[in-house]
Amino acid sequence: MAEAVIYSAQPDPAGDAGESSGILAFERYWRQAINSRVWIAAILGAGIVLGLLVTLLSTPLYQSTAVIEISRVTSNVTNIEESEIEELQADEQYFQTQYELLGSRFLAEAVVDAGNLTASTEFRNAFADDPEVPLERREAVKILLDNVSIDPVRMSNLVNVRFSSPSRTLSSDIANLWAEQFLAANYEKRFGANIDARRYLREQIAELRERLAQSEKELVDYANANQIVIVDASSASDDSSSSTARSLIGDSLTTLNEALAQATAKRIAAESALRARSTAPETRNASSQLLTALATAEAKLASLQANFGPDYPEVQAARSEVEAMREAIAASRGRDISALEAAYRQARGEEAALEAQVQQIQQRFLSQQGGGIQYGILKREVETNRQLYDALLQRSKELEAAGAGKNNMTVVQPAVPAEEPYRPSLLLNLALSLLAAGVVAAAFVFLRETMDQTLRDPNDVQRLLGIPALGLIPRVNEDDILEELNRRSSELSEAYVAVRSNISFLTPRGAPKSLMLTSTRPNEGKSLTSVAICRSFAQLGKRTLLIDADLRNTALSDFLGKQARADTGLSSLLAGQGDPLSHMIPIEEHGFDLIPSGATPPNPADLLASDALARLIRSLEESYDFILVDGPPVLGLADALEISTAVEGAVYVIESNDVKIRAIETAMRRLRSANAKIYGAIITKLDERNSAYGYGYGYGYGYGYGDTDRDAHAATG
Repeated sequence: MAEAVIYSAQPDPAGDAGESSGILAFERYWRQAINSRVWIAAILGAGIVLGLLVTLLSTPLYQSTAVIEISRVTSNVTNIEESEIEELQADEQYFQTQYELLGSRFLAEAVVDAGNLTASTEFRNAFADDPEVPLERREAVKILLDNVSIDPVRMSNLVNVRFSSPSRTLSSDIANLWAEQFLAANYEKRFGANIDARRYLREQIAELRERLAQSEKELVDYANANQIVIVDASSASDDSSSSTARSLIGDSLTTLNEALAQATAKRIAAESALRARSTAPETRNASSQLLTALATAEAKLASLQANFGPDYPEVQAARSEVEAMREAIAASRGRDISALEAAYRQARGEEAALEAQVQQIQQRFLSQQGGGIQYGILKREVETNRQLYDALLQRSKELEAAGAGKNNMTVVQPAVPAEEPYRPSLLLNLALSLLAAGVVAAAFVFLRETMDQTLRDPNDVQRLLGIPALGLIPRVNEDDILEELNRRSSELSEAYVAVRSNISFLTPRGAPKSLMLTSTRPNEGKSLTSVAICRSFAQLGKRTLLIDADLRNTALSDFLGKQARADTGLSSLLAGQGDPLSHMIPIEEHGFDLIPSGATPPNPADLLASDALARLIRSLEESYDFILVDGPPVLGLADALEISTAVEGAVYVIESNDVKIRAIETAMRRLRSANAKIYGAIITKLDERNSAYGYGYGYGYGYGYGDTDRDAHAATG
């Protein structure tokens, strides 16, 4: 038969302490899990039901993916050694920046604006609680951010842009729109200055075009209103060309002035020729042929006269010819004078006509001088606007020719509508719900074990309370207590035999002569323990006395079935009534004597506070080998404190798995404050919940049950 031992607080060897502690902790939680198996099963069942409900009630979600390729833009590197070190950092920083931008609120706002999602009926039907109410911009942005995911593809420049929604077409459209807006934003960031300049120039060109057209219209309207006709004339120089604009009246005045000058010169020449009537002018005006012929005829006539005489026929004929020529020349001279007069008159008429026209044009020109000033102002404004317009147009052409460059990102795979929903997934939901339920169950077990302040491990008696465990008593059905106690091979009987053995070694001379049993509160197995200990000592042939000192409760008498007379019992003895032997009741079936509590007095604490109890016990020690006082609970009463002063020491009865450690500590502090000597504790009602610590049914008692290694550990006595 294996006997129970007192477990002290002595540590295990250093090499086994950590391992034993870890194994014990695991066993504790495992046993708590087994004890809580109904709760765990309920939690797991609830998790499965929750997973099914989530799957059945969830809206199907479709996910579409657009794939973007991002190529990093690198500049020319001249220092190769530095580039190898910095390249990886630059790449990581660049790509991480792009990933953050892909999931940014800025991009979500751009997608909302580009797709006009706040007014989209399909978008509202998919996400809005009330599809008839337009969404606010911030609500649409939040929806996008909650349903988009950016997943870079490892070891590549590819990025997956995924969007999920209850609509397969909406998912693909937004995924593509998201990718497009990201590419547009990147293009704007890289070439935004050029694009902005071109946009600005287009706006300025359009504005100047309108201003130029307006100024030209004002100029033409003013010219028409003032009958100003513009004649364009070009003048060229060696290295430049210029264009001037003159009015028609001014140009006509210039032309008429030139014509008048010519007419005046012509009139003066004609007048001079008419006044000069000398020969020289006649000769100059005569026909050169007639003069030549006259000279020839006169020479011939002179020759003939010299050779033949005046009467010679040929001489006469020559003379007639000379005279005819002279008459012709005279007639011609008369005609020249008439021509000169006619030419003079014509020239004078032309001059007069031109003078009249010049005077008329000059008057009109002078009348337009005032209007010409405003015309010039309007004309200069037109020229200024035209120059600005030409300059901006030229700059715009230069920017167009330069171009904006090529984007370093591209959509390599547009999103397409998904064929099947990717959520909810029954297997995934069940796995997640079971995982969550397992976590909840584990937390439940952990909290239940951690927050459980009852005594589970009898070693805690030494560790927390500082007293040894004198015995470990298993839980037994109340209907079978006496039967189990009477059966010497039962675990209950064996447990109390171990208690008796440990009590026998409490002092150098053996068991204390007088000992009190107390507990924190009622119903912790104190009465059974009192009877069992006294029975065990009686079986060794010890004269044993059990005193029921709980004057407020007759549980011990009821347990033994021995009801004393009203005038007998401890209360009567303490009141000085009768001899102690007259108040004893022999318990023959257990082999010890009993002094019952007797009638309940009005002042139990006062009776116990007197020295009558101490004198009674001292006198009884002369007749008995072992006296056990079954005292009342400690908390709430002063009775146990008074009794502790009348005995050698006390043994504390603790119900496992029920009484809080804090309450036990409080009760023991009260006992120690009364200078009571506490020898140890007896742990009662151990069951399967304590099996993780090597106790419970098969706790090391009986015939091969329990942890024999622990039975062999550090036995004292």
